[in-house]
Amino acid sequence: MSSRSGTAVPGVPGGPGGVVNGGVSFWYADDGLPERRAPLPGDATADVVIVGGGFTGLWTAYYLKKAAPFLRITVLERKFCGYGASGRNGGWLYNGIAGRDRYAKLHGHEAAVRLQRAMNDTVDEVVRVAAEEGIDAGIHKGGVLEVACTPAQLARLKAFHATELSYGERDRELYGAREAAQRVRVADAVGASWSPHGARLQPVRLVKGLVAAVEALGVTVHESTPVTEIRPKHAVTPYGTVRAPYVLRCTEGFTAALKGERRTWLPMNSSMIVTEPLTEAQWETVGWAGRETLGDMAHAYMYAQRTADDRIALGGRGVPYRFGSRTDNDGRTQAKTITELYEILVRFFPSLTGVRVDHAWSGVLGVPRDWCATVTLDRSTGLGWAGGYVGSGVATANLAARTLRDLVQQDSGQAGATDLTSLPWVGHRVRKWEPEPFRWLGVHGLYAAYRTADQRELALSGAESSRLARLADRVTGRHV
Repeated sequence: MSSRSGTAVPGVPGGPGGVVNGGVSFWYADDGLPERRAPLPGDATADVVIVGGGFTGLWTAYYLKKAAPFLRITVLERKFCGYGASGRNGGWLYNGIAGRDRYAKLHGHEAAVRLQRAMNDTVDEVVRVAAEEGIDAGIHKGGVLEVACTPAQLARLKAFHATELSYGERDRELYGAREAAQRVRVADAVGASWSPHGARLQPVRLVKGLVAAVEALGVTVHESTPVTEIRPKHAVTPYGTVRAPYVLRCTEGFTAALKGERRTWLPMNSSMIVTEPLTEAQWETVGWAGRETLGDMAHAYMYAQRTADDRIALGGRGVPYRFGSRTDNDGRTQAKTITELYEILVRFFPSLTGVRVDHAWSGVLGVPRDWCATVTLDRSTGLGWAGGYVGSGVATANLAARTLRDLVQQDSGQAGATDLTSLPWVGHRVRKWEPEPFRWLGVHGLYAAYRTADQRELALSGAESSRLARLADRVTGRHV
């Protein structure tokens, strides 16, 4: 593990030793790094082998074992369960899913509505299972509040709100500046949209609870076991090969490390900071009594939560991508990114200027070339995969896992088709990302365009979104 000693960051107040940078994430600093389970001891067999010990892999093991207790299921994790995005995210359990608009275009509006309803239900499903399994993950279902702070953002907010209503979210609410401030007092907020389909949680506690739950069911979990290659009926590691009729790839942002997968999903970086615990007087200036998850309508958007111990955890893109699809070293992030995130914090909440930042970290999320989350089982090979969540994985991983369960059971003759196996994201395929250096140049150029667009909108105060951002959206495929 990297050192948890602090470092001084220009313009960012930290503790006596500075801001702790890395150490995987604050969530692990809060709950403790786990003792690693034993690695794979040699060649083995199973009925299902799951590659990746994050939310997707753990939920898949959980639901498969609950549905078919006789299955021999093995999970292989290269570091420890929750080392990747599952242990580093912003703790947003919400109903967003990447690619919904594209799926509406490809399969029809009603198919996308069914997908959205499944995501709405997924938030409650995670809450239900956590309670049933006795997992105290600090879950608070306060909904999702997304704010607009410029006229252009307000125009996008209203369009976004109308779109969500068209996908059946009738319990969503649209606020003016005064109503938005009654929830959270974001400086300069001119409007907001609130959905009840969201909750805050401490992701590491959920990961640890899931690992304990699957092991109690009889699932075998091997950590410190990197899978170097996946092929039909084989998961290859330096310590041996696990053979199984079904091999499920649940590696999200770390997919590029597998043989033949370097251009499949781009590992996009996202970074976070967390403040010291705020005082009661400070919370009086901020509001946030409902503990909603908080986002905005900027092109280079932010996301935040009020933690169970009354800190603010806030994230954003920072450096979006490392050349050659490389990933970080135990969550360390650049000082420039920490400064930028702190500037967002005090711009949103000027009364908190001078508040200490205790921890900063980063992680990667999986981005397909068309920005569409997918779940697939190739019935001719027994290879399956799920991911490409583009930052919405805390809840989406649960829906993907239940869908993988149903696909495996359908293929093996244990069950028939279900509502989940007919959702439009099942079986979706997309072309690979461009080779380097075009991949690096393209991603960095596009995010520079998004930041420039946000700056122009702040300066010009016009109601129209920047043409630069609209062009970037078309190039990236973020919107159809």
